[in-house]
Amino acid sequence: MRPKPLRRAVIRLLAPIAAISMVGAITSQASATGAATPADVLSFLHQISGNHTVSGVHNKEPLAQPSQYTAQAHSITGAWPGLWGGELGFTATDIANRQTMIDQAKTEWANGSLVNLTWHMCRPDVATCDFNGGINGASLSDSEWSQLITNGTTLNNDYKAKLDTAVPYVQQLKDAGIPVLFRPLHEMNEGWAWWGGRPGPTGSARLYQITHDYLLSKGLTNIIWVWNIKDVSGGSGSAASYYPGSNYVDVVSLDPWVNGYPTSDWYQAIVNIAAGKPISLAEVGTVPSPDQLASQPLWTWFMIWSDYLTSANSPARLQATFNSSRVLNQGQFTITPGSGGGGGGSPTGAITGPAGKCVDVRAANSANGTPVQLYTCNGTNAQSWTVQTDGTIRALGKCLDITGGPNATANGTLIQLWDCNGQTNQQWTANGTELISSSSGRCLDDPAGNTTDGTQLQIWDCHSNTNQTWHLPT
Repeated sequence: MRPKPLRRAVIRLLAPIAAISMVGAITSQASATGAATPADVLSFLHQISGNHTVSGVHNKEPLAQPSQYTAQAHSITGAWPGLWGGELGFTATDIANRQTMIDQAKTEWANGSLVNLTWHMCRPDVATCDFNGGINGASLSDSEWSQLITNGTTLNNDYKAKLDTAVPYVQQLKDAGIPVLFRPLHEMNEGWAWWGGRPGPTGSARLYQITHDYLLSKGLTNIIWVWNIKDVSGGSGSAASYYPGSNYVDVVSLDPWVNGYPTSDWYQAIVNIAAGKPISLAEVGTVPSPDQLASQPLWTWFMIWSDYLTSANSPARLQATFNSSRVLNQGQFTITPGSGGGGGGSPTGAITGPAGKCVDVRAANSANGTPVQLYTCNGTNAQSWTVQTDGTIRALGKCLDITGGPNATANGTLIQLWDCNGQTNQQWTANGTELISSSSGRCLDDPAGNTTDGTQLQIWDCHSNTNQTWHLPT
């Protein structure tokens, strides 16, 4: 019988901010069976970054046996991996078994594991294929690539039609309240697959952007976007030339197949590209040891690649890692619905202030650094804020942030939108109608009471005047 999750108290916005202590297993307030969002999973990953890593195992084809390697890990270690990896498939037989795989994903989530999907996708102009010739060694010519990334061409339409085949299955996960860590076009900095080996803004990164935008247009807001590269033998210098940009990526990941475990330059390259986003070891052959994980503490999960579980690892090595106090298996954590934005009883709606105007994200732009301003209320997502139990206030999947970080505490420091990172310049306490910054003790402020649309907000000494009066959603 699989162990039940433990529990802990959560921070509430109206209470004083307190530090979270992690000793041994992380515990959580709510069951993973509740409806969760990508922001909830990302909040959890930020919480464990630097101190814990989730164990994971991939389950490759055949899709008719979608948890065979997860079961092997349990039989060897006595622990169920904290992350279950599945595959969308490329052969006709496996594609026909996608529902079996999705049903297993639902079961794994209900049992308390994170859900990860990989897709070895055939060339856009091929419906089903063998791995060799249809994926590996199936490169596109430069002319074909140009068509692929040009909207409305035959290859572009073929690619989107192939994406459409996955939509109903990911939608099922959304309907079940299951966020999915999705890693499309993996190892794009190497040319073994038709989608890889093309650096620069019109290369592999552009196809990732197209994939992101198309699936988002289909309403698949439950996807956590995992960008992935490999530790190629040429070094990490070109890694950033494959990055599609922070607006397209939630997690930055590495497959260390060349070195077995990331060298320091690859680890630092991933950390630098992530710029505060969670990072992970999306595929490993040899399971990382507890000492290796401690030496590179920001990896938030590792995923052992299927048959490498036994072909590249001894039972003793697997047991040492899975039973380490640093590693989180199923039953040692859960995802708290509402902990990262929306749902779970977290109040969501407009924040109104001076002259009845709303706190607004300028032009509904979710890019880091976008000004947060006062604007006439219009009911858009740019004015929909979720008040979190961890002290953050979130819109468009990001946090109300004081520019310059926790040490930027001067009067007049401006307010912006930024990736949620757990720092105190993103934590707020409500005191009556005031919103007080945890990093500075100063209040959210409308400069000089200027109610002109587009006035960027700031922090200022608290004084209880109307330009510091805010009404939160209830």
